[in-house]
Amino acid sequence: MEAPFAHFGEMVFGEKEMKERLPQPVYLSWKKTVADEATLDRPTADAIAHAMKQFALEKGATHYTHWFQPLTGTTAEKHDAFIDLGKNGEPITRFSGKALIKGEGDASSFPSGGLRATFEARGYTYWDVTSPVFVRENTLCIPTVFVSYNGESLDKKNPLLKSIRALNQAAVKVVNQLGDKDVKSCIPYLGLEQEYFLIDRKDYLNRRDLNMCGRTLFGSKASKGQELNDHYFGSIPTRVNAYMDDVNQQLWKLGIYAKTEHNEAAPGQFELAPIYSCCNIAIDQNQLTMDILKKTAEKHDLACLLAEKPFDKINGSGKHNNWSIITDNGQNLFAPGDKPAENIRFLVFICAFLKAVDEHALLLRMSSSSSGNDHRLGAHEAPPAIISIYLGQYIESILFNLNKTSNHHIDMKSNHAEFNPISGLSYIPHDNADRNRTSPVAFTGNKFEFRMLGSSMSASETNIVLNSIMAQSLNEISEELNGIKYLQDIREKALVICQDILQKHQRILFSGDGYSKEWVEEAKRRGLPNRPSFIESVDILDDPKTIDLFESLGVYTKKELSARKTIYMEQFGKTIGVEVRTLIEIVRKQILPSMSKEISFYSETVNSLAKQNQSSSYLNSHLQKLIQLTDQTFKSSQCLEDTFNQVIMDKDDEKIGLAIQHTVYPMMNELRGYLDEYEVIADQKILDLPTYEDMLFSL
Repeated sequence: MEAPFAHFGEMVFGEKEMKERLPQPVYLSWKKTVADEATLDRPTADAIAHAMKQFALEKGATHYTHWFQPLTGTTAEKHDAFIDLGKNGEPITRFSGKALIKGEGDASSFPSGGLRATFEARGYTYWDVTSPVFVRENTLCIPTVFVSYNGESLDKKNPLLKSIRALNQAAVKVVNQLGDKDVKSCIPYLGLEQEYFLIDRKDYLNRRDLNMCGRTLFGSKASKGQELNDHYFGSIPTRVNAYMDDVNQQLWKLGIYAKTEHNEAAPGQFELAPIYSCCNIAIDQNQLTMDILKKTAEKHDLACLLAEKPFDKINGSGKHNNWSIITDNGQNLFAPGDKPAENIRFLVFICAFLKAVDEHALLLRMSSSSSGNDHRLGAHEAPPAIISIYLGQYIESILFNLNKTSNHHIDMKSNHAEFNPISGLSYIPHDNADRNRTSPVAFTGNKFEFRMLGSSMSASETNIVLNSIMAQSLNEISEELNGIKYLQDIREKALVICQDILQKHQRILFSGDGYSKEWVEEAKRRGLPNRPSFIESVDILDDPKTIDLFESLGVYTKKELSARKTIYMEQFGKTIGVEVRTLIEIVRKQILPSMSKEISFYSETVNSLAKQNQSSSYLNSHLQKLIQLTDQTFKSSQCLEDTFNQVIMDKDDEKIGLAIQHTVYPMMNELRGYLDEYEVIADQKILDLPTYEDMLFSL
């Protein structure tokens, strides 16, 4: 019997394949390029391209593509065949170093926020040597960056790589200053937990809103939701188990360490989590994972929904972003060690993170959200839009006991209560802190779990921000440590720096219930920013502090930040535009005709009874309710359409976005209320649309 992991990584042209297939000098040249110690010359690139082609052909590939991540939030690819014309007209296979390293696409056809005009079409893809090439669906996929003719970033990967480089340089400086001179690199590592819903494909195809918008725009609450908590961690349904097995096999072949799978809290909701990998590769693999989840669902007559809130009144989906920093010799800089109170490096990095998040909380909030995620954040299932950090009692006690000026002291002994939940086991590991699922940013042992990120979103933007703000914070600490000669003096100065940071930034620490109304008031008292919607947070990209952050690190230029703000506002307006038009189409072509049929049926019945000098209180009442709901639905849909058309006449995307948030959204919710009310009393044979109950419990 074949081992279950025998095919792990077989579709990846990674370091193992390169070492086996490339001449030693070529392999070493590639290694130096990955380490940012050298650049590839043309002969070396040709040799690598030839080996890649041979690998791809052996795996059945006929084409290659530069696989990139434009500012649409998804991935893009253009396939070129390996086949070429030989000297005598016969077909040959060819793949050069030039084709490997550089490609060209139409940059004006992707969102650019003004970086590219319609007539300026050139955009270039360049091979990202740090992310493994892989074969998928008979195509050799080459991860690349996407830039304009003038070099501006037109994608999410290029600034991510720049932010990783900035953090690496900053962290290495501080680690070296604190005494560990052997460390040469410090790379952010990432684990992305992916939540999603599965429904029957026939139900998905029968819902215009799911097809066009990814989420339901109406739907009354099912008679059963998640009240009993019986779906969470429950037995995985047979169809879903087969689907998960298929997904796992594909992910493992692509070298993705898919580790954990389980039922999530809401009915029909599930989660997949990988083992950690370096930030850039983890994000590439998450983009692949989302695509595989959706495409594999079709094979199993299912539909995978990645939208943050596809169903109202039950939990939505997030993508928990577990972030840490690892040295080239395997040390986790957020690992407390056996004696965290004496671990100066740990304390410095924790404090640097507190400072970074407090100073750029609004930027972090903006990076994690979208129009879809607004429906989920703060809805008693996900962290609120107010950024705070949970460290746990044990780590907090260490920090506050350092801060002599703070009145916040915790008795560390209370953490050492006897822990003996079961007899018969000689070794029972005990975490040094509980978890706080209501916290947007929680320390979970040796990493920070950022819980705000939406399930359908690329994780790039959030990690660009995390990497950049941490790099800035570490650079400022490094400057304070510069010029100190002796290690003991450096450690003492580092302790003073930590105390100063805690005194200035302890307001960001919160261990209580982030869902409570009291926290909103407390956060306001502390001066923490609270932008309840995504569109109200994008103006942070114009902030001089934001511009200085990214320009000083070489991650974004002011022009690139302005372009991104424009793109986010345009995408917000266009996304809601699709939802408004879809909702109106559903009302006109499905809901109102169904209402009319019901009114006609009940009118005939009531009239028939009247001819017999009979009447029915139920029928009369039901008929009047249908007539009332029909009029309300019609008037509400007309008002929504007219208002939206008026709103989008404005030429200012920011004004459009704010008008949508404060005017259009409430009108959509009002219309939805009438539709939900109708669905409760509708004849399902006449209103022939899948209900929440149908979709959530069909598996």
